[in-house]
Amino acid sequence: MERKKKSELFLEVWNKYKYVALVVLLGVILLVWPSGKKSGESQSAGVQAGTAKTESLADTEKQMEEILSQIDGAGKLSLMLTVESSGGEQYAQDTELSYSGSVSAPEDYSRKSTTVVTSTGQGDSPVVTQSAGPVYRGALVVCQGADHAGVKLAVTQAVAALTGLSSDRITVVKCQ
Repeated sequence: MERKKKSELFLEVWNKYKYVALVVLLGVILLVWPSGKKSGESQSAGVQAGTAKTESLADTEKQMEEILSQIDGAGKLSLMLTVESSGGEQYAQDTELSYSGSVSAPEDYSRKSTTVVTSTGQGDSPVVTQSAGPVYRGALVVCQGADHAGVKLAVTQAVAALTGLSSDRITVVKCQ
């Protein structure tokens, strides 16, 4: 008889709090659900990957040479890029203005700006708001197939697409 009473009491409590219990159970399941990250990964690794420095000019030239040499008829190829500016990064700033005098006609004001930094496992790093790649001034391509108009056009268009240069800043000449 006592067992029957306990089961009736359990059913009564369950009917009253079943939705609360299901929400709590769902929360526990979501907490232990794997997030897809490996155990050694951290959020700061993702931040650092986003702020990695761009590759050097020599690396860019080498990659472009490999790609451009695959154009049908281009043959052996050399590339030189000139850079107007190497790009850079803009950092988040925390600016504070202070005024002296009345609000309607301030006599003097001062401005104080500091760079916003975040703490990572390897130290502090500034918060990057904008990152710009290099701005190219011109390109010279020396290739075996430059005497064919179609090859010259294809190489010029490819360099323009990769660098953002207009075609008048790209020169394609035949090598010896």
